[in-house]
Amino acid sequence: MPLYCSTLCGNMPQNLGLGKRSENYTCSHIQTTHSRLMSQQHRSPNTLPTHIASVSKSDQSFSSPVMEDPKIFGLVSEPEEYCRELDVAVRAVQMSCFLCQKLQDTWISNSQINYHNSPLTVAGWSVNTIVTWILSKCLGSENVSIVTEKDVQTLSNTNTSELLEAVVKTVNECLAEAPRFGVEEPKSALGTSEVLEIISHSNSVGSPSGRFWVLSPLDGKMGSACGDQYAVGLSLIEDGEVVLGVLGCPNYPMRKEWFSYHLSYQRMISMLTPPASETWNKGCIIYAKRGSRKAWIQPLLHVNKKYVWPNQAKQVSVSSVDNLALATFCEPIEKANSSHTFTEGLAQSVGLSNQPLRVYNMMRYAAIACGHAEVFMKFARAGYKEKIWDHAAGAIIIKEAGGMVTDARGHPLDFSKGLNLESLDRGIIASAGTTLHEKIIDAVDASWVSSCL
Repeated sequence: MPLYCSTLCGNMPQNLGLGKRSENYTCSHIQTTHSRLMSQQHRSPNTLPTHIASVSKSDQSFSSPVMEDPKIFGLVSEPEEYCRELDVAVRAVQMSCFLCQKLQDTWISNSQINYHNSPLTVAGWSVNTIVTWILSKCLGSENVSIVTEKDVQTLSNTNTSELLEAVVKTVNECLAEAPRFGVEEPKSALGTSEVLEIISHSNSVGSPSGRFWVLSPLDGKMGSACGDQYAVGLSLIEDGEVVLGVLGCPNYPMRKEWFSYHLSYQRMISMLTPPASETWNKGCIIYAKRGSRKAWIQPLLHVNKKYVWPNQAKQVSVSSVDNLALATFCEPIEKANSSHTFTEGLAQSVGLSNQPLRVYNMMRYAAIACGHAEVFMKFARAGYKEKIWDHAAGAIIIKEAGGMVTDARGHPLDFSKGLNLESLDRGIIASAGTTLHEKIIDAVDASWVSSCL
């Protein structure tokens, strides 16, 4: 049931308010005595109580095009925890992808991809600002602390004034479209000082306790630069554990076979293919939250459309393939900070013989969660430490979709050590299920001593 909270929340406004929190933003449900006791304790994903939906007349005041669909509106609701944060996070990523799609043609045609004033750099900083602004306004700025790869001091330097002006212009143009996403736009255009103040919240260094957000504003820069795959990743970490994750994928093809072709070919095929619910125009949002045991996918918002949660969301799940000989391996495209030699050799040794799926960075998590691939492995070069923003959102999405993500020893990824996955054992392995995962871990142990690492 994709309606995590909106159809079960009484009196929730169509537009998320600015600067104040709605006390009526709660899920209506009936709990047994046992579940009340459980809700007062720390609960693991495997011990979450069942909540039975009880929708009153006042609850039904929130209209939704899927409210009366009996296949979607079941008797059992999702756990209510983090439903508000998830709703806001999805809207923030939707707006970010909208911004990226507007700028994409500009940065593809620009040859100075790595220049600090390039359209790609402007897009990254603008996404940072948009996400931080929405989280702060909808959840309260005092509740928002963000870990990200970008440092606000870089943008505030005197020699980056041209970049800052471009970011302010881009952000204001995007925020003018905020009502389409159910968010009130600012009463006046933001200035440079206001933009710097907004992204000053992006200064967290992580913590083993408390709550903070993790943002990857433009993951897969090489992919985005050439019009291929890239992602916006946003996740919420609480007491060292990822509790929700959202991946925005502006160029994600909804047909597996399209991964083999460049985006320009995909565009041509899209124009020749009759539009249908199974072939969304382009791009999607994939998301999940802890304990739901479900992951969802919804299309990006396109021209002249208004966002209505859950925006045609459908459940996704990992592939049922458990035979390595039949599994599809996500082949990494980036050569930096990754040992391709060991990964490719390991893939051959375990019998992964299918044509590999070539995807960038976090898109590998999306591919496995959607059932388009079964395995990916990443073994960093000596001295490199994996960053939490490259893995947090994708890890929880695969987990809730039915897959597994661990280090090469089989230990869960530890997001409580700051900016890096400090306690990572050799590398990261993600798979569509326990059987595949165990076989790969055994193969890693057998191959490690003789590897080139």
